[in-house]
Amino acid sequence: MREIVVNNWDELSNAIFTDVWDKEILRYRNNVVYRGVGNRNWSLVPSLNRCCEEHLDLERQILRSFRKYGYAELRDATGLWQTLAMGQQFGLPTRLLDWTYSPLVAAHFATADIEEFDVDGSIICCDMAETNRNLPEIFGKYLFREKCNVFSMEMLDNIADSFEKLSEISEKPFAFFFEPASTVNRIANQYALFSVVSNPKHIIDELPQLKGAFLKIIIPSSVKLEIRDKLDYINISERMIYPGLEGVCKWIARRYSPLGPRFYKGT
Repeated sequence: MREIVVNNWDELSNAIFTDVWDKEILRYRNNVVYRGVGNRNWSLVPSLNRCCEEHLDLERQILRSFRKYGYAELRDATGLWQTLAMGQQFGLPTRLLDWTYSPLVAAHFATADIEEFDVDGSIICCDMAETNRNLPEIFGKYLFREKCNVFSMEMLDNIADSFEKLSEISEKPFAFFFEPASTVNRIANQYALFSVVSNPKHIIDELPQLKGAFLKIIIPSSVKLEIRDKLDYINISERMIYPGLEGVCKWIARRYSPLGPRFYKGT
């Protein structure tokens, strides 16, 4: 994965807004999505792989148990992808990875954990145009017909309403993105979407056909607090990311922590 290092807020802004001008529509647009992590060494490994590394076939049992024991809250979840998305939101081990359309929301996640302030964080950028170019034909034609770049849950239910269908469509592993329904405010506020790899044995950034789709923006530990404080000033904080008392308390706990003397390297 290509890497660049930013040494202050201005360099971060330049990095995330480079090449976003669309000459055809004369607007600032791109097809990039973002994932922020507090430690630059964290990989793009889904929770299913972390939980069941040697037994990925447990995925079906995990989903079955989720549906059975969570039935009261899941009875309106009509398809595989809505059920998976809801499970991901509440910590179920899944093959999904969380992403956001907002580079600043990603920057929040890269700088929110004060226990990780002594290590470099990063924002991982993925070009969806590149992932879409490498989709199986049926997936690519569906996006073209609908004139969009990312799948909805309903679109996926029409193409592949089971894990088995993904394997039937292509033996070669492939990756795609889909948007969850905004069942809770945090989904809308985080501008969230998910990535999926058709075969959970494979990690998205390790797929050979997607070698050029990723960029990692490194945020050194020495500038994390500067970026963190400036995000707070523009209301990219826990109060917005996690609406309600949970977010307020998270924000207060971090805001009143004595981080300046420990970490601030500004002048």
